[in-house]
Amino acid sequence: MTSKTGHHWQFFRAGGFDQVRLESAADLAALRSLDQKLWATLTCPVVNLELDPRMLSYIDSNGDGRIRAPEILDAVDWTLAHLADPEALFREEPVTLSSFNDSAKGQRLTLSARRLLQVMGRAETDSISIKDTEDLSALFPAGEANGDGLVPATMVADAELKQVIGEIISCLGGEKDRSGEQAVSATLINEFFAQAKAVFDWHQGASVASLKPFGEHSASAIAVISKLRDKVDDYFTRVELAAYDPRAADIMNAGKAELERLSALSLADTTELAELPLANLQHGAFLPLREGVNPAWQSAVEDLREWAVKPLFGDQDGIDREQWREMVARGNDYFAWWSQRPDLAIMGQLSVERIVSLVEQNAQELLLAEVARDMEQAGAAEGLVDLDKLLRFKRGLLELLRNFVSFYDFYSPDRKAVFQAGRLYIDGKSCDLVVQVADANAHAAIAAKSESFLLYCNCVRKGQPVRGRESMTIVAGVTAGAEHELMVGRNGLFYDRDGNDWDATVIKVVENAISVRLAFWSPYRRVAGMVSDQIQKMASSRDNALVTDAASKVGPGAVVPAAAAPAPASAAAKTFDIAKFAGIFAAIGLALGALGAALAAVFTGLLSLQWWQWPLVLVGIIAAISGPSMLMAWFKLRRRSLGPILDANGWAVNTRAKISIPFGTTLTQLPHLPEGSARSLRDPYAEKRPVWPALLAVVIVLVLVLGWTAWERNWLGSAAAPAETPAVETAPEAVISE
Repeated sequence: MTSKTGHHWQFFRAGGFDQVRLESAADLAALRSLDQKLWATLTCPVVNLELDPRMLSYIDSNGDGRIRAPEILDAVDWTLAHLADPEALFREEPVTLSSFNDSAKGQRLTLSARRLLQVMGRAETDSISIKDTEDLSALFPAGEANGDGLVPATMVADAELKQVIGEIISCLGGEKDRSGEQAVSATLINEFFAQAKAVFDWHQGASVASLKPFGEHSASAIAVISKLRDKVDDYFTRVELAAYDPRAADIMNAGKAELERLSALSLADTTELAELPLANLQHGAFLPLREGVNPAWQSAVEDLREWAVKPLFGDQDGIDREQWREMVARGNDYFAWWSQRPDLAIMGQLSVERIVSLVEQNAQELLLAEVARDMEQAGAAEGLVDLDKLLRFKRGLLELLRNFVSFYDFYSPDRKAVFQAGRLYIDGKSCDLVVQVADANAHAAIAAKSESFLLYCNCVRKGQPVRGRESMTIVAGVTAGAEHELMVGRNGLFYDRDGNDWDATVIKVVENAISVRLAFWSPYRRVAGMVSDQIQKMASSRDNALVTDAASKVGPGAVVPAAAAPAPASAAAKTFDIAKFAGIFAAIGLALGALGAALAAVFTGLLSLQWWQWPLVLVGIIAAISGPSMLMAWFKLRRRSLGPILDANGWAVNTRAKISIPFGTTLTQLPHLPEGSARSLRDPYAEKRPVWPALLAVVIVLVLVLGWTAWERNWLGSAAAPAETPAVETAPEAVISE
């Protein structure tokens, strides 16, 4: 993918990796020689990008909904091959006839642009913009050939061919012509008539006798015989069984119990009656066709008499078993032929007769001739399409390159990347790293590896659709501030890139570190939360106990909360146990003594230190508590990156694209008062806090400091030592005598 070149590239450092600068036409011309390992990404989807959709469709040459590096290179080469001055891509200037070069490709664009200006009644010195080519249907009227190889019904004059085009579209679907109408291509025409030829060959394989066994109304006769075949066979079988055993006559007819059941129902719906025999067996081997027929089948029996019995046996009131067999035999050839019919899409929309007539009329050749007539204008029409393509590449190709080959726009403070959908306002902060997603859960499974704090929100604009939709799902990265109130169900406001506002509701949260500063306070918040929960539980327990005790004193009719209702105590439990009570107080005394000894040891150790060592001890204690949390946050923030967020959306990001702490503060903005604002710090509704706890704390600190100072400097002095008594010398003789 790389080759040696004399081009000198320039790179800039952002996101922890080197990114190429694209600042001249020479950079674009040499882009094919740049090692793709240095590209920021290698492929991306064409959806959820803040770029011209038609430009992206031009680049997506194979129409798979994705843009790959080779397609980017082809678009760059194509653009450079048509411009007289490729540096115009880096300038915001209008496109005129002089913007195209003198090559064969450029001259064709010049002719197309000149023709367009003439159609719009403008001078050749005027400029051409995307607005002039926005509506392709205006450039390619429906009734004229436009060179796309598609033929709408409005393009042909023959009424029969118009009908055939409509039938092809109804059977196989159509394609959109450049005029915006549904049309047929040579591929569709050939596919339709390939099916029609198969039906034609099948139809031609049947004999006249098998196709019309009952004359002109054979189709109706065959249909009613097929419908009644099982029911008539059932009737004659019942008659034969009754002839075999007379006891079966009553059983084979509808029994009394069945008729009584039906009598209790509404017979407006004959579904229940359809299960009864076709006629009463009292008619014997003669099946009635006028009277005595099951009402659920009366209409079908009349059709049988009209379309099958009359053509064969004349107008009669019934048939026997042999006549029925003859009618069925007449239709066997038809049934066998029909069972071999091709199972094709056009058979469900058109009759066999219509399909056969289309083949016999040679409609296929007539339609292909219309396609050829349309293709005669391909050269002139393609010039207009290429003109629209170049205008869109002139406006948006460089922006795509600066979000594909590099992430220049993403790391620029005054620009937004094409994948950034807008700005989310929530919890007193605004988030700019916002990406549209299709499935929050599927996206989060991959995006969680970005080590970022992510909010997934459902955004809604009821009754005010944008680009044809009233809802969408976004993911926002929170890269600064606090996360205390960010939770599922929290509401915010999302502004898309066009300034439209959407109601946003958090539906999923992926929690990660936001900053080291927040990680410092995290242990204290968790401990405070745990203590608060325990105090609330204890207070709730005492409250329930108080209510229970009061209720027991009021009487048995008092209402006691279910959660607070105690189990009935035994008589022994109600007796005061002085030994147990003394044991409890002894245990409390031991605990307080141990706590006091521990505190004394701590204070003794502190008092043994020099004054300048006290801050070091305090810093060590804080580091022991907050250090692990801060260290974990630091490691996570160093790994925070954009890659997994885009990869989860179908991108192939070619690098980590780090989101550092300084860069994160630019992606999530915190509230700041406007410069020059006046601010009053007096809050009339602020909570009134008592002063004595603060004063007590100050007094305790002062006592400790003064006590330590007095002990350290020996202000109180040492106790006077007792005077030494001089030793009395005793003569040895006195000692001996004693």
